[in-house]
Amino acid sequence: MGTKALGEARLALVGGGVMGTAIAAGLLQRGLTQPAQVIVSEPVAARREALKAELGVATTDNGAQAVAEADLIILAVKPQVLTDVLSGLKGLIAPDALVLSIVAGATIETLCFGLGVSAVVRVMPNTPAQVGEGAIVWTTTPAVSAAQREMVAEILAALGLAIYVEHEHYLDAATALSGSGPAYVLLFIEALADVGVEMGFSRDLAARLALQTVKGTAIYAEQSGQHPTILRNQVTSPGGTTAAALSVFEQGAFRGVVASAVKAAWRRAIELGAK
Repeated sequence: MGTKALGEARLALVGGGVMGTAIAAGLLQRGLTQPAQVIVSEPVAARREALKAELGVATTDNGAQAVAEADLIILAVKPQVLTDVLSGLKGLIAPDALVLSIVAGATIETLCFGLGVSAVVRVMPNTPAQVGEGAIVWTTTPAVSAAQREMVAEILAALGLAIYVEHEHYLDAATALSGSGPAYVLLFIEALADVGVEMGFSRDLAARLALQTVKGTAIYAEQSGQHPTILRNQVTSPGGTTAAALSVFEQGAFRGVVASAVKAAWRRAIELGAK
């Protein structure tokens, strides 16, 4: 991309799925790019039409056409089709273009070799990025310039909290912690709502109470700036209802189950990357 700023760059989104679309929508909503500068490569015709209507961007079913004149290529395809996508794009990307990948498990080595490029950014987002509240971890190859890093930081800031790391191995840990994390939180919300129904609340009311409890606690913890242990102790009176509940959690090895689950996801992320 040379010294070209984000507002001047031509952007190609390869893959019009949920996360890729969230990135494009975030950039457009913040005015960081304009619809005329964006083209999306998407094989499903109905999805292409939806993207045209929702975002006002150009679409194509031809990935080679999308990347031909792009300054920034966002790779957002499913891991199972990545090999075919890379082979179809190899040698077609401009030497000074920047590739940003959100493909789960796809290593920088795989991307550089598969595309024949050296300037690659690997990103691990999560689904709350769709509403600008994502937890995002990213890293780059040495070929990515300081100016390009600043541009990537600007892009990812549109999606939530973005944290740069020096080493790629942190991406596997981020996959397990924050990438898959929303599923863990949603499971807890689901369990909390289910027991609410058992105690007599309607399904709708139990779900609303559980969701607001998790949402409100997260906001409260963030704004307080205090360690979760301190905040938890503040709501736990000796011999009270919260203490009784927490005792059951501890008896059930709640912390150990969480740790085992996240580490299982971590190991799986490493396995997928090795493939």
